[in-house]
Amino acid sequence: MSTSATFEKTRREFLYAAGAATAATMMNPGRAMAANEVIQIGCIGVGGRCRKLMEVLKTIPGVKITSICDIFDHSIGQAKPLADAKASVTKDWQSILDDKGIDAVVIGTPDHWHAPMTLAACAAGKDVYVEKPLTHDLSEGAALLDASTKYKRIVQVGTQQRSMPHIVKARELIQGGHIGKVVKVHMSWNRNADRVRRNIPKLDFSGVDWKKFCGNAKEQPFDEYRMLNWRWFWDFGGGIFTDLMVHWIDVAHWVLNVDHPDHAVSIGEHFYSEGVWETPDTVQTVLSYPGNIQMHFEGTFANARNGARIEFQGTEASIHVDRGGYQVIPERKSKVEASEWILGTGPRGADFYDKPDGELVHLTNWVDCLRSRKTPTAPIEAGVSAAAAAHLANRALKSGGSANWADSIK
Repeated sequence: MSTSATFEKTRREFLYAAGAATAATMMNPGRAMAANEVIQIGCIGVGGRCRKLMEVLKTIPGVKITSICDIFDHSIGQAKPLADAKASVTKDWQSILDDKGIDAVVIGTPDHWHAPMTLAACAAGKDVYVEKPLTHDLSEGAALLDASTKYKRIVQVGTQQRSMPHIVKARELIQGGHIGKVVKVHMSWNRNADRVRRNIPKLDFSGVDWKKFCGNAKEQPFDEYRMLNWRWFWDFGGGIFTDLMVHWIDVAHWVLNVDHPDHAVSIGEHFYSEGVWETPDTVQTVLSYPGNIQMHFEGTFANARNGARIEFQGTEASIHVDRGGYQVIPERKSKVEASEWILGTGPRGADFYDKPDGELVHLTNWVDCLRSRKTPTAPIEAGVSAAAAAHLANRALKSGGSANWADSIK
């Protein structure tokens, strides 16, 4: 067996073992919670993104953050004020799953922990809110799909665009034939920001449990920079495709009812991160889908033109969507009228807007589903699908420019 095949086999075994380790504690999967019942939540991996989610969770009625977990004392210190005054603190995430008083968990760890922790949480009878991308490798998807059927937990993936009202409306227009047949989707997430940040903040790293941080990644010496900038290193993240493209590719899959691309062609360059990041700071990919649909994504940290947006190009019109609104742009001689619905103020293509509050609508949908046991807007299946497209794009990037789905799932 090749080294890569052995690694994939070990990864799959790790995932299934993580999911099975706490199966004996599984609760009744069908119990709906009363409207006045307080939902007790544990937060695992309370770095910057998770703390933003904690800020929003505090505003949702009937929710209490009763436990926080991280391997970094600095992150724990910043998260404490956002949790309940009596919240427990731990560096052992398994102890949160073992706590029968906790109903659900929020997972905000680096990418390589998302799938193992989600599986273990489901097996332990916990509902889950997990940040994107749901998987760190294509091989992780099967176990998660099995878990969705087996444990029947409420799992919301953090692709919050699905809960934004203007994107829901844009989807209705497209699926209703308003712009004709969609033949092309153009996505971008461009920033002009120095994400390299070579200077390490003066923080106390002495209490970091580096072995626990690495998890199922290969053994390696402690590196403060990698720990703080894990998105740009293959062991822990997947670069721009998994960190940013998944947001829009998830919208494209949802709107067009497609699951995964058949083929990917990708390029990537290090324009200013050479020798610092492993993943490129500037990328492009073209994804070919069944039904004669092409999708193109571009992302960079060197230029902010077009910002963060997705555009569905149809035979009668195009719909340009970002996190603050949408615009319908008719084709020449088309009978479609130009229209728009703009909610947020600020430059088009911004990362975030004042309206809608994406975290609030998405977390509220999750909490509502915890009570009703209805399927949330971004379930496991959607998370597996969106991440798979990003993984195929990365496989193309690593293999000289091209990758086929059929070859990648063997």
